[in-house]
Amino acid sequence: MNSSAVSPGRAGLLLLLTGQMLPLIDTSITNVALDSITHSLDASATQLELIVALYGVSFAVCLAMGSKLGDNYGRRRLFMWGVALFGLASLLCGMANSIGGLLAARTLQGAGAALIVPQILTTLHVTLKGSAHARAISLYGGIGGIAFIVGQMGGGWLVSADIAGLGWRNAFFINVPICLLVLAFSPRYVPETRREAHSAIDWQGTFSLALILCCLLFPMALGPELHWPWTLQLLLVAVLPLLVWMRASALRKQQRGEQPLLPPRLLKLTSIRFGMAIALLFFSAWSGFMFCMALTMQAGLGMAPWQSGNSFIALGVAYFLSALYAPKLIARFSMGRILLIGLVVQIAGLLLLIATFGHFGAHTSSLAMVPSTALIGYGQALIVNSFYRIGMRDISASDAGAGSAILSTLQQATLGLGPAILGSLFLTLAQRGGGTYPQALIDFLAVEVAMMLLLGAMALRLRHHLNIRPVATAS
Repeated sequence: MNSSAVSPGRAGLLLLLTGQMLPLIDTSITNVALDSITHSLDASATQLELIVALYGVSFAVCLAMGSKLGDNYGRRRLFMWGVALFGLASLLCGMANSIGGLLAARTLQGAGAALIVPQILTTLHVTLKGSAHARAISLYGGIGGIAFIVGQMGGGWLVSADIAGLGWRNAFFINVPICLLVLAFSPRYVPETRREAHSAIDWQGTFSLALILCCLLFPMALGPELHWPWTLQLLLVAVLPLLVWMRASALRKQQRGEQPLLPPRLLKLTSIRFGMAIALLFFSAWSGFMFCMALTMQAGLGMAPWQSGNSFIALGVAYFLSALYAPKLIARFSMGRILLIGLVVQIAGLLLLIATFGHFGAHTSSLAMVPSTALIGYGQALIVNSFYRIGMRDISASDAGAGSAILSTLQQATLGLGPAILGSLFLTLAQRGGGTYPQALIDFLAVEVAMMLLLGAMALRLRHHLNIRPVATAS
């Protein structure tokens, strides 16, 4: 049971959606600023991977904990704690004088994002009903495209404008006044809600997940540069026993009637397992794509940050329009078919982008990429829309919270690991190709096409379970 609460109203909804945009905008802003950070802090390509990856991994590890803390201590309170932590971490990012300081601040920033995000959707579900709820959820779903555009354009402009000689630091400092405004008005306009029953936090599961992700992240990011020393190999080997330990602990908690971080009984469900496949193949490819494209645009093609940011406007606009149009598709087709449509459009966009770079090479312009990036953005939104709906297909109403937490954690974990794993692959391809980013990107995009084809093959194999046919014929 949740405590009763009043509607947040327009002002409260605006504050919640602003809070949601902060972590989303920051991801795209950071990608635009990578090349400037390289020159300012003398960062290596591997360290750039970690700037993106540590944020995502910290986000994933703390996400379920943030949700439970909101249930127990009040969602508005945790929302404000998260905004305050995010603002402080943004300030520390902008003030960082070393790459180590920036990496530490980015980790803290991910933890702040993990406190913010779970409170928003739960507050909307608890406080809004009927058409107001439907409108709010539509805005919540479409905000990703808006945040992407704002982050790319605004971040590129902030870095290029070099206001007060601060360069890339402004991309982080801009968060601070926004956080202060949200903190100032949230007590008045955002209603407080909490669960009446206490939600137990699986601290051991959270710690195990953190160890597993770190044992994957650091070897994959640092291994190629350090030529795979035995210490990094040992960390990779440690992943298997850590997984066994985490599963054994989860089984014991489940048998005692407790709620582990990743309940084994839910991990057996076909829909959850396929959701895991979508996370591993799509979300890691998505974050890896954005990281490698940002490097290619600036370090490979010599674009200024504002030019690099503008190169993805078509992707963001197409994503937003696709997210808005998705409900009409959902009314006509099953989620499995929508997933396949998204994959086909995404693959077409990737192949067109390969052809674009193959034709123009180092002279590829932002305008030349518009058709391909628009297709990629449109397909991405359909896949993301399918992710939770397909993943939650076999989940009972009583397990909805746990199932959603599993999928959210997997999504953020793979978004964090994508730049480390696929970024390392991209940099290896660039080194073997004599340091030519455009050719390395072509080879990298071919790998991404293969990943999408594999996901499509899995969807076709499960077509009966996913009900890949028009809904009208099924009823």
